[in-house]
Amino acid sequence: MTTVQKAFALIGDRYHNADYIRTALGKTLVRDHGLAIDFSDEVTQLNADTLEQYPMLIIFRDGMLWPDGYGPSAHYPGVDPQAEAVSDPAVPLLTPNSMPWITPAQGQAVRAYVEAGGAALFYHNSTYISPYNEDFRHVQGSVTEGHPAVRPYRVEMTNKKHPITRDVDDFVVTDEQHFMAYDKDPDHVLAESVNDDGHTFKELGSRCQAAWAYDYGKGRVTYLAPGHTVPALWNPEYEKMQHNAVRWLLRQV
Repeated sequence: MTTVQKAFALIGDRYHNADYIRTALGKTLVRDHGLAIDFSDEVTQLNADTLEQYPMLIIFRDGMLWPDGYGPSAHYPGVDPQAEAVSDPAVPLLTPNSMPWITPAQGQAVRAYVEAGGAALFYHNSTYISPYNEDFRHVQGSVTEGHPAVRPYRVEMTNKKHPITRDVDDFVVTDEQHFMAYDKDPDHVLAESVNDDGHTFKELGSRCQAAWAYDYGKGRVTYLAPGHTVPALWNPEYEKMQHNAVRWLLRQV
């Protein structure tokens, strides 16, 4: 009997709600691939005690919490952002300030976990955790430089010899094109995002790393950049790439 591999997934934040991530990965990785995933949006669950129970970690969220809310002008589904919000009695106005959630102990736990043989799959906006923790950045391999608004871009396979990109063709998604400062060996880069319309972001141009993979201690790391929408995550070529990534991370290929 084949043993079902299990992963712990920390997902969801202000700009990337946990439901769409659970829906997308629930199809691609759970239903279609056979991976068992315990999803959580509780950041305190990322710790050494949790990680020791799983051969694989998935992180699909940014690095901020908003303990005082998002402010009166924030958009909520089903609410007209231009309409006045009425409350009687009035809701106290709190200044919406973000704060990093990752602690030194959490960063150390992630690093020790992968060094000891754990597999880590980082998606999309996980680069936004790196500014707040050097251990996490050392494992994940980059730090965010930001992104433009959602728009079409192409994901170009730059290393087709790796098991993750094998039999994966270039594909186009309408998504946030994330830019980051990549810290690791350029030979580990598997794909780049390219805006074929020539649109650039800041002074960073129209092209950036979009996927990489490497051994880290006794473990393995993969990063995949697309992920702001369900259609992007369900692009057939990208689904193949995600399936391949799980197999490679768990040493099934």
